[in-house]
Amino acid sequence: METTQSNPEPGFFQRNQITVKGVVIFLLMLALLIPTFMVESLIYERESRKDEAFQEVSSKWGQYQTVKGPILAIPYEATIYPSEGDKVRKVIQYAYFLPDDLQINSDVAPEKRYRGIFEIVLYTSKIQLDGVFNPLQLQKLIPENAPVFWDKAVLLLGIPDLRGLKDQVGLTWNGQQLVFEPGAPVPDLISSGIHVPVQMKQDAAHQFHIEMTLKGSDYLYFTPVGKITQVKMKAPWKDPSFNGAFLPDDKNITSEGFEASWKVLNLNRNYPQQWVGDQNYDFQESAFGVSFLLPVDNYQKSTRSVKYAILFIGLTFLTVFFIELGQKKRIHPFQYALIGLALVIFYTLLVSISEHTSFNLAYLIAGVMTVGLTSLFARSLFQSGKMAMVVGGTMTLLYGFLFVVLQLQDYALLIGSLGLFAILAVVMYVSRRVLE
Repeated sequence: METTQSNPEPGFFQRNQITVKGVVIFLLMLALLIPTFMVESLIYERESRKDEAFQEVSSKWGQYQTVKGPILAIPYEATIYPSEGDKVRKVIQYAYFLPDDLQINSDVAPEKRYRGIFEIVLYTSKIQLDGVFNPLQLQKLIPENAPVFWDKAVLLLGIPDLRGLKDQVGLTWNGQQLVFEPGAPVPDLISSGIHVPVQMKQDAAHQFHIEMTLKGSDYLYFTPVGKITQVKMKAPWKDPSFNGAFLPDDKNITSEGFEASWKVLNLNRNYPQQWVGDQNYDFQESAFGVSFLLPVDNYQKSTRSVKYAILFIGLTFLTVFFIELGQKKRIHPFQYALIGLALVIFYTLLVSISEHTSFNLAYLIAGVMTVGLTSLFARSLFQSGKMAMVVGGTMTLLYGFLFVVLQLQDYALLIGSLGLFAILAVVMYVSRRVLE
């Protein structure tokens, strides 16, 4: 009696082998987001280290500088009348006056310093301030018959970081040579600055000329305190960033440096030309000037590149998966994980190398290392140089696409969106052929 042996029915995993493999690869992609986030945290940490180095150096050289003034302060005696039985009090208050005309010329010399591996930009600026105070209309501000102490008038100049002053600050006041003293003896107007007592003549105009050498870092700003304020600035820096409340009216930027000029009226700002001490105004909101920043921020570009990590991992996995199906080769999930880790390490290579060289060169080196390693690994998996070239070519196109996006500013989103759409279209077409 003959017995027939029937083949056992294939199990669930055998019937759905491709689906199960796809799910495993997808879960592996999600797991690789963990080291990707760790790399992004590493970039933020290195950027924080750079900021700490900047703060450490600038705190000894001179930090951000905003020249506020000059402001003329004249004390007078005010009478405070009681409300309910208190005695009449005499207090000293100040009347403040801003110049009718102010011309500022600044010749800035930026320089690069290093704190460890971090590059920091500092500057030394020679500043000249020329202007005039027209005859003061003091009677419009103070009570009638209030005593005015003309002999105690002071000229104030606000400077945020006094450590940046390199030499004595000289003042020519109506032809008289004077020297500034530290501090601002007027409350609630300038928190940090210098002052000089000046001789006042009622109903007369007062000419002034100030010269100083000021050191700082990051940016140099001025406040338009004149009724008409004109600022001219030049520096051998080819990548200036004009910031603040006003952009320059004229600018000329070349490979040798830049020249820029501003003209600001008192109508363009939100504080008057004269006021008394019980009124406070924010000068900083009208400040403007130039930031001397490094033109390329490697950490910012590295952060932007990490955001494409999941795309790189997914498309590389898809390429290997399609080759696996076409070549009928079994690739273990652990080997997919090794390829994914190589793609993640690309970003650590990019950050670490860019700290010692240019970003573009670091990108090239890290890309060649990652593509080369992955291609050699694919060749050993599939025992085919042609398949290794397919994997390497796909990764080269991806890294080339990312490099173009990182170089763009205004069109980065547009090019990135179109590129992703094209990549998705190719993947959809290839998957149709492979999975038939």
